[in-house]
Amino acid sequence: MFRTLLALTWLLFQVMPAHAQPSLKVLTTGAFKQVVLEFVSRFESDTGIKVELQNDTAGALVKRISAGESFDIVFLTPAGLTTLAGQGKIDASSIKPIARVAIGVAVKAGAAHPAMATVDDFKAAVLAASKVAYIDPASGGSSGIYLDGLFGRLGIGDDVRAKAVLVPGGLVAERVANGQADLAIHQVSEILPVAGVSLVGLLPDAIQNYTTYGYGLATDRRNSQAAEKFLGTVAAKGTDDLIRAKGMLALP
Repeated sequence: MFRTLLALTWLLFQVMPAHAQPSLKVLTTGAFKQVVLEFVSRFESDTGIKVELQNDTAGALVKRISAGESFDIVFLTPAGLTTLAGQGKIDASSIKPIARVAIGVAVKAGAAHPAMATVDDFKAAVLAASKVAYIDPASGGSSGIYLDGLFGRLGIGDDVRAKAVLVPGGLVAERVANGQADLAIHQVSEILPVAGVSLVGLLPDAIQNYTTYGYGLATDRRNSQAAEKFLGTVAAKGTDDLIRAKGMLALP
């Protein structure tokens, strides 16, 4: 009996390393999450390595990493990546931009679509809405910071703030789907996944703001080999089509 238990214990210790591969920790901004989820699915299927995926606003991710949070790969804005590289948190040579996304406007599915061809159309739609949802600038979300400044430049800052539904992070269009707001302004890649809403269109060219996203490897990454394999998935054939399907534009 003792020999049997000893043999089983020995066998267990032999088998465990094969299954206990270190997981890969990937951080991403919310706007790029839908693309990264596809990368994760393909990577886990091909390698059997599990990925711990977390998303947050760009500003919050910079704060978390600056404060010492460990990770392997981060998908972030160029400004955030540059800041973290300057702090020695990211390997500067690994940084690569891969996509950009525009800001769009959404209403509840079935609702009338306001005109969105000109800046005046946009202003009229925002002023006519009873509640306008967008990312809270204080949370560090890039679209919220831009929109807050835009409303001020258009002379409607006080009007919009009085009826704003400020979202700390996540999918702003959900506030339209659940009736908390009748207009949502957010990056297109974060409007498309929300059921029950309809994309009216993009902000007019004169006031459009594209946000670029890229990736960087942590300087103290715990699983360097797996991280390189993950980036191989990111660079695989068909990635450009995937990025376009998620409402973004692939970069060369």
